[in-house]
Amino acid sequence: MVFTREHRELVTEGEKWIKATAESYTITAALIITIVFAAAITVPGGNNQDTGIPTFSNNKAFTIFAISDAISLFTSTTSLLMFLSILTARFSEEYFLFNLPTKLIIGLATLFISTTAMIVAFGATLFLVFLSKQLMDSYSNICIDMPTDHLLCDFAVSAHCRPHKFHIWS
Repeated sequence: MVFTREHRELVTEGEKWIKATAESYTITAALIITIVFAAAITVPGGNNQDTGIPTFSNNKAFTIFAISDAISLFTSTTSLLMFLSILTARFSEEYFLFNLPTKLIIGLATLFISTTAMIVAFGATLFLVFLSKQLMDSYSNICIDMPTDHLLCDFAVSAHCRPHKFHIWS
């Protein structure tokens, strides 16, 4: 009772602070959810018009994109739910001891993981869109311009060169 009376103002200030913090991070988590959901629906490189399968579906960078985008979506959703549970929580003294700090830490940790995974997905997308074609062209040029043994050209074939661009010497 004495503690409650003496620290009433502290509880009020803590409630204001944690609500403001949760509101800010709720907006951030909602924006990340929107971005990664849109990225999952409109995959990099588009889809094949005949089959509907993503153009880069056989590329390892596309797999990295898909996994990191899914991780970002799930963790940002978890973060959003944690921050919403803070906004709807009771702000009594008991909740400030364990419940609210735990929710805040889980929300911040999952938001950090979500942001990191979103950056990885962005990097994989940049690689797919801009560097993947350049790497394929450089492997094709190795096979075309440098008449070497079959091993080099076989390596280039396994590294996703376009088959119509190279000539294998006997």
